[in-house]
Amino acid sequence: MELTAVTLIVAFAGVFLICFMKGAFGGGFAIVGIPILSLVMDPITAGGLLAPLFVAMDVYSLRYWKPSTWSRPDLFRLVPGLVLGIGVGFLLFRVLDHRAIAIVMAAVTLVFVGLWFRAGGEVKVQPRSSGKAVAAGITSGITTMVAHSGGPPLAIYLLPLGLSKQVYAGTTSMFFTVGNLLKAGPWLLLARPTGNVLSLTGVCLLAVPCGVWLGWRLHTRLDQRQMYRACYGLLVVTALKLLWDGISGYLG
Repeated sequence: MELTAVTLIVAFAGVFLICFMKGAFGGGFAIVGIPILSLVMDPITAGGLLAPLFVAMDVYSLRYWKPSTWSRPDLFRLVPGLVLGIGVGFLLFRVLDHRAIAIVMAAVTLVFVGLWFRAGGEVKVQPRSSGKAVAAGITSGITTMVAHSGGPPLAIYLLPLGLSKQVYAGTTSMFFTVGNLLKAGPWLLLARPTGNVLSLTGVCLLAVPCGVWLGWRLHTRLDQRQMYRACYGLLVVTALKLLWDGISGYLG
């Protein structure tokens, strides 16, 4: 990968968008910024670039998503599955059909959002389920490891709980803080970034403070209903991106 001005600008823009999503919604929408990065690098290189940047975003975000914004009962249910899912994703990274995973995850997400809109687009609180939490954690772990798309499974579990916007974002942020710390090592082993990639990582670090802060500013301006509608809308965008990745992978 050549470190040209275009590469610097495009990569910085992609990382900035991911940071913005982290500040506004707690994370889980990294895949929204992946298309920008894919303009100048392959997916494996992007994974190696993002692995340490995710950790930097998470650490910086702790100044906004403090422990008071975490739903501990849900994290206790979700995190064990997340750990298992990341381990499975790493072990099977070379043999898993990423295209099929993307298509299935897109279909499930679109059905989930479609049912929400069909019900009137209102938050109807559902009881917690340890089984659903474990399934969401495992699925999120696998998809975040193989495709940086762990957001939809987590959102499918958390959104029906009707958490306050701060607790939803804080819980999401802490969940992915754990996940990104766990997958940083495996991704660095898979990508083995050197030279220009490491230099580009250093440049993109500058996007973290301003991106997260601007996202957090948006979060403070959204009311509860707007926050949930934005999350469901972003799930549609994420699902369509996953669907495109999966289908184009087969056609290509």
